[in-house]
Amino acid sequence: MTGPAQSKDVTHTILGFDQLDGWVDDDHDAAFEVFKSTCRDLKSHDWKALCAAAADQKSGRTFFELFFRPVLVEDGAEPLFTGYFEPELEGSRVRTDRFRYPLYALPPEARDGSWVSRREIMTSGVMEGRGLEIAWVDDPVEKFFLQVQGSGRVRLPDGSYLRVGYAGKNGHPYRSIGQELVRRGVYKSHQVSAQVIRNWVSRNGAAGEDLLNHNPSYVFFREVSQVPADKGPLGAMNRSITAMRSIAVDPRYTPLGAPVWVEKDGALPLRRVMIAQDTGSAIKGAQRADVFVGTGDKAGRTAGRMRDPGRMVVLLPIQRAYALLPEGIQ
Repeated sequence: MTGPAQSKDVTHTILGFDQLDGWVDDDHDAAFEVFKSTCRDLKSHDWKALCAAAADQKSGRTFFELFFRPVLVEDGAEPLFTGYFEPELEGSRVRTDRFRYPLYALPPEARDGSWVSRREIMTSGVMEGRGLEIAWVDDPVEKFFLQVQGSGRVRLPDGSYLRVGYAGKNGHPYRSIGQELVRRGVYKSHQVSAQVIRNWVSRNGAAGEDLLNHNPSYVFFREVSQVPADKGPLGAMNRSITAMRSIAVDPRYTPLGAPVWVEKDGALPLRRVMIAQDTGSAIKGAQRADVFVGTGDKAGRTAGRMRDPGRMVVLLPIQRAYALLPEGIQ
């Protein structure tokens, strides 16, 4: 696992914990527990030593302050925090009159990441009769947003849950249907949200289905029901992530598994230690992060409103932090 990227455009500034706004007020023990859930997967010797030390620590704040240094990594881009969530859909393992929109497993033809478009998948019958259906859901728009998120839970009629995760895609680029509505003049850019898109597609029948097919990208799933229903979905480290304590980052700048101090304002201000346990195709840059908000509609509404400035400071092992400084000022 590599540390923050080295480039003439990237700067590293070591801060003191007293320079982190709100540091003393956080629940460091909650963050410490999340850190320990993935620290055993870190392979570098310095991280492995910290993970071993964590087993004997009682205080999260003491642990972070004793073994880490806060490092502000900047690449010249404006900081941006967004939110993501785990959708929860109503569904069934068998097709019924209500549950008739399939979630598909990855077909062999798509395993190299190059196959037919969403429109062809939806209209040509290429998936029929192959037994690739994992489950059936009751809403094509919710299915579409499940594919955008890449993972989610399906609540079955008996009250149990089926969890699905990303298995692959058809290789076509993602196109925003929100931006397409703006291009058509249906809405202004500031009016578009996930709920607005849901409502428009639901109201417009065949035109709504056609809008969904404007995005040629199509995501396939795999069943990951070994993850208990009370735990979060699997992140990039193949471990459950935790609502409001896990973030998706760009691993070129922030090592996966590292604690990160987040200072974010907006509708949901945050001053807390979060753990970099996930990645995302849209998460690019040293000061770019996606906050995992949780599961279900309420989390989705919160995540959809999150688009805020702020600052993220990576907590790195002491020697690793000082090794990033230019020679002569270490």
